[in-house]
Amino acid sequence: MKLLIVTVVEEFEKEILRLFKEARIENFSGSDIDGYKNVTSMVHTSSWFPSEKGGVESSLFFSFTEDENIDSLFEMIKEFNNKLETNNPIKAIVVPIEKSI
Repeated sequence: MKLLIVTVVEEFEKEILRLFKEARIENFSGSDIDGYKNVTSMVHTSSWFPSEKGGVESSLFFSFTEDENIDSLFEMIKEFNNKLETNNPIKAIVVPIEKSI
């Protein structure tokens, strides 16, 4: 069993949920997050509108799942990302689990 972590911009959220289903990853958790790229050196509080949101609406999903499901999902994500016309690919990582209860 391993920990799968996936981030995706809001625009592709339905697509990653479909890919999870196809990869037989049925149990997972998710959360809304703000994604940032090319962070400037300017401190956020020095901006003209510090209360204004600067990130891209994104989602983070994670699942404790088996290797074969992860392999299947990674292949589908690679295929999906290769067809993208934007600079916001689906990102995924895998973390081994040493112990669990």
